[in-house]
Amino acid sequence: MKAATVIQTGVAPAAEAGVQGRICAALERWQPRILRLSHAIHADPELSGEEFRAAKRAGALLRSGGFSFDAAQPTLPAAFSARYGSGQLVVALCVEYDALPAIGHACGHNVNAASAVGAALALAAVADDLGITVKVLGTPAEETTGGKADLIKEGFFDDVSLAMMAHAGAEDVVGGSSLAMSMWDVLYEGRPSHAAAAPAEGINALDALVVAQTAVALARQQLPSGSVVSLIVTEGGSAVNVIPDRARASVEMRSPSLATLRVIEERVRRCLEAGALASGATLKVTPVGNAYAELRQDRFLSEAYREAMTARGRRVEFNDSPVASTDMGNVSQLVPSIHPLLGYDVGGAAHHTADFAAYGSSASADSAVMDGAFGLAAAAAAAARDPRQRARLLGGSRD
Repeated sequence: MKAATVIQTGVAPAAEAGVQGRICAALERWQPRILRLSHAIHADPELSGEEFRAAKRAGALLRSGGFSFDAAQPTLPAAFSARYGSGQLVVALCVEYDALPAIGHACGHNVNAASAVGAALALAAVADDLGITVKVLGTPAEETTGGKADLIKEGFFDDVSLAMMAHAGAEDVVGGSSLAMSMWDVLYEGRPSHAAAAPAEGINALDALVVAQTAVALARQQLPSGSVVSLIVTEGGSAVNVIPDRARASVEMRSPSLATLRVIEERVRRCLEAGALASGATLKVTPVGNAYAELRQDRFLSEAYREAMTARGRRVEFNDSPVASTDMGNVSQLVPSIHPLLGYDVGGAAHHTADFAAYGSSASADSAVMDGAFGLAAAAAAAARDPRQRARLLGGSRD
């Protein structure tokens, strides 16, 4: 495992301890309501783009903490933009809260949401002294279409100096990357006919999809290293004695970078076109949601978070290996960002399983929420108090 570089913050220990003490005091004061938010979101899972109750709950808690809601709000109905303070350095906390079909918060987004809101409330207590504005963005649909990418397009990150969130996990990890990702809906259309009486009159759309699926399987050997292509058939005919005139599939492509993702997309598209050419069916490819960029985590913020979490008694590993995909990657390409994994006891369960979801409101998860809120807030405070880092962040440069 790659060792982290220790970065000196340049802030006097006593001064930093004073800021962290006030952050701790704020979190202690807000703890009951922060944990109620986590439990309420966990008990009331909402699917991507439909997180209306979660957004309302998070918004109500932020209003209680003195946050105002911007005059301009995102067009996504389950998104929001709120802020506290008027400092030049704008710290964005990303609140994601979507669940998965049938298995609820199997990725722990209730923990993600509550820790981000908690960090925002803690930073509000020291915002004036730090010269920061705390901006909270409700970012729906991380599991599907990528709400953060939509908020980027609408300009909600234009004034942001740094962006933060923590993600539920089985262990505490900083520095990790993620895979760039895109998804397509694939539709073949042919001509129906009786499968026994007049098969030659038909154009078999399912044949097109079978050829394409085979071509994709064969192409995997030549794809860029670390790439993954997944394909499922979502429609393949209605009756066995009818030549299928429609076949549909969902294709998901992942790669270590957007550059190699484009290579994969071109290869997969040719495989899909081969199916159409071989069968005579027509092909329609429709992108689903936004492409996700790879995650780039800021080195200073990662180490400041790690130091703060160590002070809370946590052992935080540094691992820059790519894990899954997230629309926080898109944010990290735009502004310095962190997206550490926030560990709690999940009984060995894997993400995106019902077993993982079952641990989301446990005492261990509650501790993770509060520790993660502290870690994020303390990392932002460390950057705000360090003259060199503050200048870097205000200048829009990376470490």
